[in-house]
Amino acid sequence: MAKKVFKPGTMLSPVPAVMVSCGDGDVKNIITIAWTGVINSEPPMTYVAVRKTRYSHDIIERTGEFVINLTTEKLAFATDYCGVKSGRDIDKFKEQHLTPVDSVIVKCPSIGESPVSIECKVAEIKEYPTHDMFIAEIVSVSVDEELIDHKGRLCMEKAGLLAYNHGEYYGITKQPIGRFGYSVMKPKTRKRIATARRRNNSARKPGRS
Repeated sequence: MAKKVFKPGTMLSPVPAVMVSCGDGDVKNIITIAWTGVINSEPPMTYVAVRKTRYSHDIIERTGEFVINLTTEKLAFATDYCGVKSGRDIDKFKEQHLTPVDSVIVKCPSIGESPVSIECKVAEIKEYPTHDMFIAEIVSVSVDEELIDHKGRLCMEKAGLLAYNHGEYYGITKQPIGRFGYSVMKPKTRKRIATARRRNNSARKPGRS
Protein backbone atom coordinates (compact mmCIF):
# COMPACT_ATOMS: atom_id res chain seq x y z
CA MET A 1 0.00 0.00 0.00
CA ALA A 2 1.44 3.37 -1.03
CA LYS A 3 1.61 6.08 1.61
CA LYS A 4 1.97 9.84 1.45
CA VAL A 5 4.42 11.40 3.89
CA PHE A 6 3.12 14.28 6.04
CA LYS A 7 5.09 16.60 8.24
CA PRO A 8 5.21 15.54 11.92
CA GLY A 9 1.93 16.34 13.64
CA THR A 10 -0.79 15.22 16.01
CA MET A 11 -2.18 12.50 13.75
CA LEU A 12 -3.03 9.91 16.39
CA SER A 13 -6.70 8.97 15.90
CA PRO A 14 -9.22 8.09 17.11
CA VAL A 15 -8.91 9.45 20.63
CA PRO A 16 -11.38 9.83 23.49
CA ALA A 17 -13.59 12.90 23.60
CA VAL A 18 -14.07 13.58 27.31
CA MET A 19 -15.43 16.45 29.35
CA VAL A 20 -13.08 17.34 32.17
CA SER A 21 -14.74 19.12 35.07
CA CYS A 22 -12.80 21.20 37.55
CA GLY A 23 -13.45 23.80 40.22
CA ASP A 24 -12.43 25.31 43.53
CA GLY A 25 -15.75 25.62 45.34
CA ASP A 26 -16.55 29.10 44.08
CA VAL A 27 -15.76 28.40 40.43
CA LYS A 28 -16.72 25.35 38.38
CA ASN A 29 -15.95 24.68 34.75
CA ILE A 30 -15.86 22.06 31.99
CA ILE A 31 -13.24 21.67 29.29
CA THR A 32 -13.41 19.15 26.46
CA ILE A 33 -10.19 17.17 26.09
CA ALA A 34 -9.11 14.69 23.43
CA TRP A 35 -5.54 14.30 24.64
CA THR A 36 -5.92 11.92 27.56
CA GLY A 37 -5.11 8.31 28.33
CA VAL A 38 -3.93 5.73 30.84
CA ILE A 39 -0.23 5.59 31.77
CA ASN A 40 -0.08 3.15 34.70
CA SER A 41 -2.21 0.44 36.29
CA GLU A 42 -0.99 0.16 39.90
CA PRO A 43 -1.62 2.78 41.09
CA PRO A 44 -4.00 3.76 38.29
CA MET A 45 -2.60 6.86 36.61
CA THR A 46 -3.93 9.03 33.83
CA TYR A 47 -3.26 12.42 32.28
CA VAL A 48 -4.85 15.33 30.49
CA ALA A 49 -2.94 17.72 28.25
CA VAL A 50 -4.31 21.26 28.54
CA ARG A 51 -3.32 24.30 26.50
CA LYS A 52 -1.69 26.89 28.74
CA THR A 53 -4.12 29.62 27.69
CA ARG A 54 -7.26 27.68 28.63
CA TYR A 55 -9.34 28.84 31.58
CA SER A 56 -9.35 25.35 33.10
CA HIS A 57 -5.56 25.16 33.06
CA ASP A 58 -5.17 27.56 35.96
CA ILE A 59 -8.03 25.95 37.89
CA ILE A 60 -6.50 22.48 37.65
CA GLU A 61 -3.03 23.81 38.42
CA ARG A 62 -4.33 25.64 41.48
CA THR A 63 -6.57 22.92 42.91
CA GLY A 64 -4.56 19.86 41.88
CA GLU A 65 -7.61 17.85 40.90
CA PHE A 66 -10.10 17.21 38.10
CA VAL A 67 -12.70 14.70 36.91
CA ILE A 68 -12.61 12.94 33.53
CA ASN A 69 -16.24 12.43 32.46
CA LEU A 70 -16.73 10.02 29.58
CA THR A 71 -19.09 11.24 26.88
CA THR A 72 -21.79 9.65 24.74
CA GLU A 73 -23.57 10.27 21.46
CA LYS A 74 -26.32 12.04 23.42
CA LEU A 75 -23.71 14.34 24.93
CA ALA A 76 -21.98 15.10 21.61
CA PHE A 77 -23.42 18.64 21.27
CA ALA A 78 -22.48 19.55 24.84
CA THR A 79 -19.06 17.98 24.38
CA ASP A 80 -18.34 20.15 21.36
CA TYR A 81 -19.76 23.27 23.01
CA CYS A 82 -17.58 22.85 26.08
CA GLY A 83 -14.56 22.61 23.82
CA VAL A 84 -15.10 25.83 21.89
CA LYS A 85 -16.62 28.14 24.52
CA SER A 86 -14.62 29.61 27.40
CA GLY A 87 -15.61 29.31 31.03
CA ARG A 88 -14.30 32.82 31.54
CA ASP A 89 -17.47 34.09 29.88
CA ILE A 90 -20.22 31.57 30.64
CA ASP A 91 -21.36 28.82 32.99
CA LYS A 92 -21.12 25.74 30.77
CA PHE A 93 -23.07 23.59 33.22
CA LYS A 94 -25.98 26.03 32.99
CA GLU A 95 -25.75 26.65 29.25
CA GLN A 96 -25.76 22.93 28.37
CA HIS A 97 -28.16 21.83 31.11
CA LEU A 98 -25.52 19.62 32.69
CA THR A 99 -25.76 18.67 36.35
CA PRO A 100 -22.82 19.33 38.68
CA VAL A 101 -22.84 16.55 41.29
CA ASP A 102 -20.64 16.05 44.32
CA SER A 103 -17.68 13.80 43.64
CA VAL A 104 -16.70 11.02 46.02
CA ILE A 105 -13.12 12.07 46.80
CA VAL A 106 -12.18 15.29 45.01
CA LYS A 107 -13.81 18.63 45.74
CA CYS A 108 -14.59 19.60 42.15
CA PRO A 109 -17.91 18.46 40.67
CA SER A 110 -18.56 15.53 38.37
CA ILE A 111 -21.07 15.67 35.50
CA GLY A 112 -24.28 13.85 36.37
CA GLU A 113 -25.14 13.00 32.77
CA SER A 114 -21.83 11.25 32.12
CA PRO A 115 -21.96 7.43 32.30
CA VAL A 116 -18.52 7.22 33.93
CA SER A 117 -16.78 9.85 36.05
CA ILE A 118 -13.10 9.33 36.89
CA GLU A 119 -11.84 11.42 39.80
CA CYS A 120 -8.18 12.43 39.64
CA LYS A 121 -5.58 14.06 41.86
CA VAL A 122 -2.60 15.70 40.15
CA ALA A 123 0.72 14.06 40.99
CA GLU A 124 3.00 15.84 38.53
CA ILE A 125 2.92 18.53 35.85
CA LYS A 126 5.02 18.22 32.70
CA GLU A 127 5.45 21.53 30.90
CA TYR A 128 5.67 21.69 27.11
CA PRO A 129 5.65 24.65 24.70
CA THR A 130 1.90 24.71 23.95
CA HIS A 131 0.34 22.36 26.54
CA ASP A 132 0.97 21.20 30.05
CA MET A 133 0.47 17.54 30.89
CA PHE A 134 -1.30 16.99 34.20
CA ILE A 135 -0.32 13.50 35.35
CA ALA A 136 -2.75 12.31 37.98
CA GLU A 137 -3.71 9.35 40.15
CA ILE A 138 -7.23 7.99 39.72
CA VAL A 139 -8.73 8.07 43.21
CA SER A 140 -12.36 7.11 42.51
CA VAL A 141 -14.58 5.94 39.65
CA SER A 142 -18.36 6.32 39.54
CA VAL A 143 -20.39 4.35 36.97
CA ASP A 144 -24.04 4.63 35.92
CA GLU A 145 -25.92 1.69 37.43
CA GLU A 146 -27.61 1.06 34.06
CA LEU A 147 -24.25 -0.12 32.72
CA ILE A 148 -23.97 -2.91 35.29
CA ASP A 149 -25.76 -6.19 34.55
CA HIS A 150 -27.36 -8.58 37.03
CA LYS A 151 -24.04 -10.37 37.50
CA GLY A 152 -22.25 -7.17 38.41
CA ARG A 153 -20.42 -6.99 35.08
CA LEU A 154 -19.65 -3.57 33.63
CA CYS A 155 -21.21 -3.34 30.15
CA MET A 156 -19.47 -0.38 28.56
CA GLU A 157 -20.84 -1.37 25.14
CA LYS A 158 -24.24 -0.11 26.32
CA ALA A 159 -22.98 3.42 27.00
CA GLY A 160 -22.85 4.66 23.39
CA LEU A 161 -19.46 6.27 23.97
CA LEU A 162 -18.05 9.06 21.83
CA ALA A 163 -14.69 9.23 20.04
CA TYR A 164 -12.90 12.05 18.23
CA ASN A 165 -11.33 11.31 14.85
CA HIS A 166 -9.51 13.95 12.82
CA GLY A 167 -11.85 16.82 13.69
CA GLU A 168 -15.11 14.90 13.85
CA TYR A 169 -17.10 13.02 16.50
CA TYR A 170 -18.08 9.38 16.06
CA GLY A 171 -20.26 7.14 18.14
CA ILE A 172 -18.84 3.77 19.16
CA THR A 173 -21.88 1.66 18.36
CA LYS A 174 -20.70 -1.41 16.43
CA GLN A 175 -20.33 -4.88 17.88
CA PRO A 176 -16.76 -5.65 18.98
CA ILE A 177 -14.51 -7.38 16.47
CA GLY A 178 -12.91 -9.33 19.28
CA ARG A 179 -11.92 -9.16 22.91
CA PHE A 180 -8.43 -8.82 24.36
CA GLY A 181 -6.42 -11.96 23.57
CA TYR A 182 -8.79 -13.28 20.91
CA SER A 183 -5.94 -13.68 18.41
CA VAL A 184 -4.48 -16.51 20.50
CA MET A 185 -7.70 -17.83 21.99
CA LYS A 186 -8.39 -21.56 21.84
CA PRO A 187 -11.30 -22.51 19.53
CA LYS A 188 -13.20 -24.06 22.44
CA THR A 189 -12.97 -20.82 24.45
CA ARG A 190 -13.95 -18.71 21.43
CA LYS A 191 -17.03 -20.88 20.86
CA ARG A 192 -18.06 -20.62 24.52
CA ILE A 193 -17.80 -16.83 24.49
CA ALA A 194 -19.74 -16.56 21.21
CA THR A 195 -22.53 -18.73 22.63
CA ALA A 196 -22.75 -16.64 25.78
CA ARG A 197 -22.88 -13.44 23.70
CA ARG A 198 -25.74 -14.78 21.57
CA ARG A 199 -27.67 -15.68 24.70
CA ASN A 200 -27.16 -12.22 26.17
CA ASN A 201 -28.24 -10.52 22.95
CA SER A 202 -31.32 -12.73 22.76
CA ALA A 203 -32.26 -11.94 26.35
CA ARG A 204 -32.17 -8.21 25.62
CA LYS A 205 -34.71 -8.40 22.79
CA PRO A 206 -38.17 -6.89 23.52
CA GLY A 207 -40.77 -9.33 24.72
CA ARG A 208 -38.33 -11.55 26.59
CA SER A 209 -38.16 -11.65 30.38
